[in-house]
Amino acid sequence: MSVTRCAFLFLTLLSALGAGAQKIVYSEPAREDNRRTTFEVIGKVGANYLVYKNNRGRSYISAFDVNMKDVSNEVQAYLPEDRLINVDFFPYLDHVFVIYEYQKKNVVYCEAVRVDAEGRKLSDPKLLDTAHINAVTNNKIYSVIGSEDKARLMVFKINSRNKSRYKLSTVLLDSSLIELRRSEHFIAMEERDDNLGQFQLDNDGDLVFTRFTRVNDDNVSQASLFYKSATSDSLEVADIKLDKIFLDEIRIKADNPNKRYFLTSFYYNKKRGNIEGFYFYVWDKATKKPVLESATALGDELRREARGDASPRMAFNDYFIRNIIVRKDGGFIIGAESYYTTSRLNNWNRWDYLYGSPYGFGNYGYYNYSPYNSWYSRNRFNSSQAVRYHADNITVLSFDPTGKMQWSSVVHKTQFNDDSDDGLSYQVMNTGGALHFLFNQDEKRVQLLTDYVLTPDGQMTRNPTLKNLDRNYDFLPRYGKQVSARTFIVPCYYRNYICFAKVDYTNP
Repeated sequence: MSVTRCAFLFLTLLSALGAGAQKIVYSEPAREDNRRTTFEVIGKVGANYLVYKNNRGRSYISAFDVNMKDVSNEVQAYLPEDRLINVDFFPYLDHVFVIYEYQKKNVVYCEAVRVDAEGRKLSDPKLLDTAHINAVTNNKIYSVIGSEDKARLMVFKINSRNKSRYKLSTVLLDSSLIELRRSEHFIAMEERDDNLGQFQLDNDGDLVFTRFTRVNDDNVSQASLFYKSATSDSLEVADIKLDKIFLDEIRIKADNPNKRYFLTSFYYNKKRGNIEGFYFYVWDKATKKPVLESATALGDELRREARGDASPRMAFNDYFIRNIIVRKDGGFIIGAESYYTTSRLNNWNRWDYLYGSPYGFGNYGYYNYSPYNSWYSRNRFNSSQAVRYHADNITVLSFDPTGKMQWSSVVHKTQFNDDSDDGLSYQVMNTGGALHFLFNQDEKRVQLLTDYVLTPDGQMTRNPTLKNLDRNYDFLPRYGKQVSARTFIVPCYYRNYICFAKVDYTNP
């Protein structure tokens, strides 16, 4: 799936604000779509807005018009009700590719279907790949990632039966699902605690990912970058030299305009110490060498502003990197959020990986990777113990090409909920001249969808209350998606039903 694809839509900042006015319209809640319906905002296809829904194993694609009125609600009969493992959506101007995997006997199939702007099937299922396993599984075998310009897709699987030598199988496809190259690679996992990190596909169809060593869920002490050209069957490896520092989770972003890859992480001066700042590593495709390796400490003034209830030295210990944008000049912008839990039973720390690592062992020897916050991986109803989820301040920082900080801005917020984090955190929308941060904020004991605007010079201001904002709707902004230049679709609860709202930003 591609719900809210990792990566929130941080695009290049322009010089004009252009925030304009905002208006919300709501879809009518369907009787069968309750709070336990799994869903995915697919995007705008043709004149319609498409949403995937799954109720008790049956899959639908619902289409809404410009006023969020029902156009169609098509059953996706090709998706098996009892054997479906995963589904991803890749929208284009006039169609959507639905790429899914399911198991039949001892074989897991990865197939694709093309559907139109009303969710109707346009093609027969196309087989992309198969995997043989020894038992029934609900775990992902396949992952699907796409390039930023949508010109390339890649389906891949990782066989980890041999714990010291993983087998990576890739299938590179064009925007018509025509196979361009099929490759197999072996990855040495030399240390017992070696892991694979985030995968990215650039506009050339080149693949990049990381391998790192994390002992007992501790800090990262060793890391490497792996690169595979679209026209090659070999993997190139570049060691990331860590000189007396330790890393947190490594995030990677393809810098398509500059033909580079940007890696970043929070760093520590000692194991399980306080977060000191950001580590940056930029690798150039042409020279096959790093052009930037640096660590930038965060100053006391920023720490005091971003800390919330923490002491200045511990200000960023609960922060996680949420957004990355690389600019055409080689600079970059990072958005991070304070996120943690509290419980009477135990104390949480960041090494518990509350969100769940994007990589992990599935059953029967396959190592799975989940690049998107998908419907199938959501743990929306985990209430086995009393847990309170917190999502607090957002800090946005801009850096020049050398890694020097240019400006920072902090959005002060306090969010919490018991047993579920559905309504917490935020989503970002780009309207051309500004970035909009959308999240729920408590107003007289009512959670209202709030919009903060970030200008290119780092100034953050709160927009007026959205027009037609209805207090009877509980919004889930983290599962929303920007579907056009000035339109955002956000799921929401109305009483016990799930429905969808369209937020339009019009020019001033």
